[in-house]
Amino acid sequence: MGPGARRSRPQGRPSPMSRNNRIALMLLAPSALFLVIFFAWPMVQAILLAVRDDDGFTLSYLNRMVDDRNFGPALRNTAAIIILVIPLQFILALIMALVVSAKLRGSQTLLYIFAVPIAVSDLAAGIVWFSIFNESGFLNTFLANVGAVAAGERVFWLSSASEWRLLGTVVVAEVWRATSIVFVILLAGLQSIPEDYDEAAQVFGASFWDRLWRVKLPLLRPSIQVALILRTILAFQIFAVVIALTGGATRVLSLEAFTWYRRLQNEHVAAAYAALILVISMVVAWIYLRTIRTQERQQ
Repeated sequence: MGPGARRSRPQGRPSPMSRNNRIALMLLAPSALFLVIFFAWPMVQAILLAVRDDDGFTLSYLNRMVDDRNFGPALRNTAAIIILVIPLQFILALIMALVVSAKLRGSQTLLYIFAVPIAVSDLAAGIVWFSIFNESGFLNTFLANVGAVAAGERVFWLSSASEWRLLGTVVVAEVWRATSIVFVILLAGLQSIPEDYDEAAQVFGASFWDRLWRVKLPLLRPSIQVALILRTILAFQIFAVVIALTGGATRVLSLEAFTWYRRLQNEHVAAAYAALILVISMVVAWIYLRTIRTQERQQ
């Protein structure tokens, strides 16, 4: 056999690469099947429900959703919650993650304290904050005790007469409830960064802010990407906190979907709201993927 001749593989024996591919496909199959059955198929059915009736394709349900008097306020309030909550949560979660990752005395205790809201359900968090914000709640009692308000006076934080004050209580409750989710993701990302990078930057005289901006945050991009996508998608689905705090006075998209499905008995318009939430979530996720590029995607 000449030096340039190839050694042929015995017939019938699969290559190691094809065998590894089959193993990978077998391992991925259960997760893929789960996603198809419980996510992809219901998503397709919801979209079809929004654009079809007994006579076939129609846009009447989408038009009915847009013409609904609560559509504008629900879209505006949902957007306001996203714009206010996500930056606040990210900044707070990053500070919390940096404090815990610094390994100071008591950092493990802080880790447990910061992670407590993860164990609290949406509805329970709403009820807790309702007990704080109602007219005879803890906040008004505290303000009266420190003399911030006159004795016997009450601030009506949850009054529907002040739409933005009502929205502010939802923002505060949501920031408290869900910041821990972003915190855990960012903390895991910080702990995966080798300490050698930070130590090398210190040797060259980089300040804390330089090391944070030029070393940690660029290496933290994958975690930031995941945290922002996950948190934004979940924020579009905010429901229980709004119900518990405002009783539905603050209109949001998920509440409108529930109202049309349960109270107005129109599953088509409810599906239209659900499809709108899905489309907006996908667009926002795409924007995050395009703007917060990981190092591998930049190369």
